[in-house]
Amino acid sequence: MKKYFLEYIAFLDAALADESTDLARLMRIHKEKTRYFQHERFVHLFVMILFALCTVACFLVIVVTENVLLIPLAALFLALLIPYISHYYFLENKTQLLYRYYDRISEKLGRDDL
Repeated sequence: MKKYFLEYIAFLDAALADESTDLARLMRIHKEKTRYFQHERFVHLFVMILFALCTVACFLVIVVTENVLLIPLAALFLALLIPYISHYYFLENKTQLLYRYYDRISEKLGRDDL
């Protein structure tokens, strides 16, 4: 996903630098891609929350039952949660970057009502 996103940003930079770019078409493409990335961000938010809840629940069960056999499971949940947080952070920030590109395309189109 990161590679795909960075390739799309490079495409946007090239398209905005080219004076012959059809900005209306670029705006349609950009809106569709933004929706795609927003959906991806939502899915990763849901998965991240699920893993966070499982991690907390596992730690609570360990504390309440004093069952040390669940510690590896809690460590596994925690090990999976950290990359999910990192990836969600990337998606959140890059989706906000897409909003700034939307503003730049709108500005080049000369319209603020898109």
